[in-house]
Order: sequence, then C-alpha cells, then structure tokens
Amino acid sequence: MITIPYLTALTTYFSYGLLFAFGQFRDFFRKIFDWWHASNLQGYAPICLGLEDFYVRRLYLRIQDCFGRPISSAPDAWFDVVERYSNDNNKTMKRTDKINRCLNLGSYNYLGFAASDEYCTPRVIDSLNRFSASTCSTRVDGGTTTVHKELEECVANFVGKPAAIVFGMGYVTNSAVLPVLMGKGGLIISDSLNHNSIVNGARGSGATIRVFQHNTPSHLEKVLREQIAEGQPRTHRPWKKIIVVVEGIYSMEGELCKLPEIVAICKKYKAYVYLDEAHSIGAVGKTGRGVCELLGVDTADVDIMMGTFTKSFGSFGGYIAGSKELIQYLKHTCPAHLYATSISPPAARQIISAIKVILGEDGSSRGAQKLARIRENSNFFRSELQKMGFEVLGDNDSPVMPIMLYNPAKIPAFSRGCLKQNIAVVTVAFPGTPLLLARARICISAAHTKEDLLKALEVISEVGDMVGIKYFPAEPKKLEQGKDTIKLE
Repeated sequence: MITIPYLTALTTYFSYGLLFAFGQFRDFFRKIFDWWHASNLQGYAPICLGLEDFYVRRLYLRIQDCFGRPISSAPDAWFDVVERYSNDNNKTMKRTDKINRCLNLGSYNYLGFAASDEYCTPRVIDSLNRFSASTCSTRVDGGTTTVHKELEECVANFVGKPAAIVFGMGYVTNSAVLPVLMGKGGLIISDSLNHNSIVNGARGSGATIRVFQHNTPSHLEKVLREQIAEGQPRTHRPWKKIIVVVEGIYSMEGELCKLPEIVAICKKYKAYVYLDEAHSIGAVGKTGRGVCELLGVDTADVDIMMGTFTKSFGSFGGYIAGSKELIQYLKHTCPAHLYATSISPPAARQIISAIKVILGEDGSSRGAQKLARIRENSNFFRSELQKMGFEVLGDNDSPVMPIMLYNPAKIPAFSRGCLKQNIAVVTVAFPGTPLLLARARICISAAHTKEDLLKALEVISEVGDMVGIKYFPAEPKKLEQGKDTIKLE
C-alpha cells in the first residue's frame, strides 16, 4: 500500500481540480460558440462524449509529447528517438529529421534479446526465408508449422508444465482465455491491481468477480471464506468453480507476488490458481523460470501459468501452460486459437532461440550471465534511487521500478527533463494508474552497462531535484579515506 504525504496529496488534488475547472470553463464557452453554428452531426449523437473525452482533450493532449515517442532503431540499451514538435498546442505532433541517441529505460527488453543476437538472429533470418513473415492463417487451418509445435514443447518444458499453447498477442492471452475457462456460476477472485487484460477477460467471462486487496493473502482468505459460505448470488448454490488470478510481477508496482501464501490458501479452499508471469518469466529466478523458481513454489501447485514473449524473449505473443487436458480443451474452444492468425514463424524461432540461450543450450554461458546481470543491475539501480531520496516501489530482483511523481505538472517536467539529457523514460498517469499515483516506470535490462546506469542515476537525480520528487531525505555519500572522490556504496 502506498502512503501519500498529506501535502503531496493536497497539492495533487488541487492541481487536478484546477485543470478540471478551467477545462469545464472553456468547454462551456465552446458550447455557446458552437450553438451559433449549424451542427454537422445531422441527428447523430457525438461518438466522443463524457469525462473520458474531456480528459483526453483538456489534460492528455497538453502533454502528449511525453507519450508515444517514435523510435527508429532496435529497442536496445541505447536507441534512436525521433524528435517531434507541435504548432497547435500539442493537438497534433510532427516529426523532424533529427534523431537523438538516448539511453533506453522504458522498454521491456529485460535480457537484451530485442536487439541483434549472435545466436538468435541468424536462426530468425533462416526461419523468415523458410516460412515467410506470416502464416496468413489460423492455427486450426494452415497456420500451424513445425516451429509452432516446437515452440509449444519448448515453453512447456521451460516453465515445468506438461503442455502449452501459444497465441499471437499477450493481451489476448488473458482476455480470450479467461472467458473460455469461466462462465456463469463461476467465481473469479482477482488482485485489485491486476492488468487490464485480466480485468477485461474476467468481465467478458460472465462469471461473478470479487477483488481482494493487492498482494494481501489474509484478505484473499477472508474473501474466499465469505464467498464459499454465501454461494452464488440469489440462489446461494455452490460455485461451479473458483479461480484466483494473480501476477508474478505487477507491471505498475514492480512487486513480487506473495505466491507461496496464496497457493497455500487456494489449496486449503480448493480454488484454482491462475498466474500471469508476463513480467517475471525469463527475468527472475536462478535459471529464468520466473517467480515459482524464485520463491520456491512447485509449478504443480499452479494450475494455469500464463506468460508473454514480449519482455524477456525479445519477441511477441503469449502462452498458457498447464495440464494436457487443459491445453487440449483450449485448442478446441479458445477463439484466439481458432480465429486469430497464428504467431509469426520468425517470432516463434526467436523465442525458441532465446530460451536455448537462457538454458545454456547454445553452448555458452551467456544466458546465466544475462540473468546475473539483470539481477545485479536491478538491485543496484533500485538501491541508489532510494539512497537519493526517491520514492521507489517494488521488490529486490524485480527489473520494474516505478518512481512516484504524484503531481500532474511533474509528469511532463520529469519526462522532458530526462529527454533533454538523452535519457528516455516512460511516465504513467491516469487512467493507467489511480489519479493520485502518477509515476515514471523504469525498466532495467541486462544490456545496460554499469556506465549506463551511473549516467542515468546522475541525470535522474539532477532532474529529480529540479522537479521536486525526492520525497525522502537522501542518504549521505561516504568518502573513501584519503581520497577526494565520492564512492557509491
């Protein structure tokens, strides 16, 4: 739970209130002005209407230069950011011919596979020449190649499950699978900070949804006991099935799931466990096998394991791993498998190759070195940010570390200040986070060198002082005895 300082909360509420008031004031005069002109809707209701439209026009567009910045290179440790400008107060953005080389602190390239790799890239190119860029078909028609079969076997072995099924999009993996697994008469108990793909999948299932406090096993047990005792709404019949949905690493908090406690509770009450490892698979654990390996949980105790290939593996798509009966059922019923174009063969080959590097099956120790480096980089960067006085969320070993900004004016100030010094960061605000909890989300990669991280810390510290987001007193830096230089500990 995030404890917001009273003064920070007050100034944040005041800032949003001021923006809202002036926005409504301008909209009032806009309606009066439009009243004198003939409407071109000819009886149709406006498509864009309501507070969402108001937020986009009056708040988001004013700082949209901080979002959606185009790049013109691979998302490696350093990448090329295209410079943009606006002549109409940020309503539209135009590109220039200028390219800025920036340190990449925003991409999910946890193990550095998104750039050219000595083992993966030649095999991807060979797959492209052999299978083409797309199968142009669904899996059940002509979209299943030998690479897809190999990928599913490879993923199942990697995560420690009997079988797996892969999809062409990570978001769809959650939003399409949950409605197949659950339906009317079922109960989904979801962590309050689960990803939007889980939220939409749960809503689309028709099952009853209950939410437990973020990463709080005691509250999960309370919800489970109450729901089992009460049964289904109105009829009070027993639930057909109960499934608890959690994430391995929460993408906006950087926190590790309290999986051992949650699994124990679910076993006690005979509820299924659905684990989303989008940000943890490949990135944490001694051999990159995710939070189950890191926290010592037997994968047999997790009924449905979900993950994506867009983070640690430098590709795209998602997977579900579980029992052979579960995977066979999904292959016959899941619309993402039956009706969507299958994952690109070169992308599938990239995933297989990356897994082989992680496991050392490429004949080298690069995979182990990458895993050690991302762990060292993440823990070093997090500890240094905290020493500087930033409020940093998340746990050790997590490559995701949000820096709290809170005030809306500090979102563009921090983003633009870092970009001016060639540090590319991602800022997140409402509706991606609650209104008060705007943040900059730093993603660390194994591709970052110690020099990269030191440069980033220097710039972030300088911009943090300028913007005023160091909410805690900084720890004094210790001097090495007999030297004038400052040693970072």
